[in-house]
Amino acid sequence: MDKLDGLSLFFPAYNEEGNIKNTVEKAIPVLKNVASKYELLIVDDGSKDKTGEIADKLAEEYSFIRVVHHHPNQGYGAALKSGFYNSKQEWIVFTDSDGQFDFSEVTRLIEKSGEADIVAGYRINRQDPLMRKIFGFGWTFLSRLLLDVGVRDVDCAFKLVKKKVIDTIPKLQSTRGGMISPELLGRAKKAGFKIVEVGVHHYPRKEGKQTGANLKVIFKSFMDLGKLWWQIK
Repeated sequence: MDKLDGLSLFFPAYNEEGNIKNTVEKAIPVLKNVASKYELLIVDDGSKDKTGEIADKLAEEYSFIRVVHHHPNQGYGAALKSGFYNSKQEWIVFTDSDGQFDFSEVTRLIEKSGEADIVAGYRINRQDPLMRKIFGFGWTFLSRLLLDVGVRDVDCAFKLVKKKVIDTIPKLQSTRGGMISPELLGRAKKAGFKIVEVGVHHYPRKEGKQTGANLKVIFKSFMDLGKLWWQIK
């Protein structure tokens, strides 16, 4: 596999003091192997634990690491937007900082980069509670129906995106976690960019707790999806 000319990797992080250092340090040798020029961003989304402090220490140790701090917590969608709009390289990849993905599988996405502008991962054997799986299935179904995104796992947090996509489509507006991927894919599809998929393995979370799965958040997300459909269509 040929190296990418340039790759920005970012990790959104909220209260991930038990995961962030290990996730970043496991990603560094992979990043060096897959890109000629690279950078790594940590988006600390107003963490209440030591995530921000750990991230700053990593940035002191490695010159290619930068940290973006949110004060206060602004939500997963806002963290992704900060990652996208602070990335500088030709390609941008993101994945979560909780260790549920193996960043070395970025090679699967890169192998497809010659075919598309966005390479979206889909989770193989998703390791989440049943209710999250049910919600994810319904969310993907509605996103496909309303936005014509054509992917099987719309909110999988492992995507490779050409920076040209981010620079071309209208500025992303979503702050809610479930909304940011449908908005990105929907706007990219409308702008004529090509999207392909590839399977990536998904692993159980070892530290910390998941957020964003309560019924109030889910209801608001469905309302926001309807509004996004109206805007894009």
